[in-house]
Amino acid sequence: MIIITGGSRGIGEFLVNRFECDFLMQDVRSCYHHTAPTRHNDLYSYVDIKRPRDVKDWIDYIVQGQERIVLVNCAGSNYNAFAHKADFIEWNKVIDVNLRGTFNVIQAVLPHMRKNKYGRIINIASVVPKIGVRGTSAYSASKSALWGLTRTLCVENAQCGITVNTLNLGYFDIGMITEVPENMKEAVLRDIPCHKLGDPEDIYSTIKYLINTPYVNGANIDINGGLI
Repeated sequence: MIIITGGSRGIGEFLVNRFECDFLMQDVRSCYHHTAPTRHNDLYSYVDIKRPRDVKDWIDYIVQGQERIVLVNCAGSNYNAFAHKADFIEWNKVIDVNLRGTFNVIQAVLPHMRKNKYGRIINIASVVPKIGVRGTSAYSASKSALWGLTRTLCVENAQCGITVNTLNLGYFDIGMITEVPENMKEAVLRDIPCHKLGDPEDIYSTIKYLINTPYVNGANIDINGGLI
């Protein structure tokens, strides 16, 4: 089974559709919050990942009888503001979703993975904390926190056949890039050595690689076209 959080839009939606078509991964489940799914409605559940009890109930229900569980944490939120002008409540909402929400899902699924002596956890982070982007203090803080979380979970669970890795995504031709003004998009492309946006297929193929490669554990993998 593959579980994809935040699967009703952007990269999460792409992955749900891609894995649903993959004959190796017949059983796909996802959750959504603000945006209802437009396809494969039977694969989705409405879940607020900020609520630990709701998350646990959902995970316990969908993983019944499953022995090989893969979790891809795609759910995310963003808030743009210079730090000295940021609204405290809005800033914390990003942390609540991107960090605490991700942890809630991981904590709910780990007992099942440890019982089965198998698990794959893949956290979707970003190149943004590495390069520094104005106005993204909440997003950067939440995504860079996943790096430390990944390392800790790796050493806690490796002996149970569980791997935990993070993908640091650059700019892809999907999702939030569609909201970027054209002049800013041109500037982004100039900074990418290959001068093009990423293909979501690269994310999919990397996840497949991590599923099939148990000795890659605790890694932060950059998928950004060479952007530093």
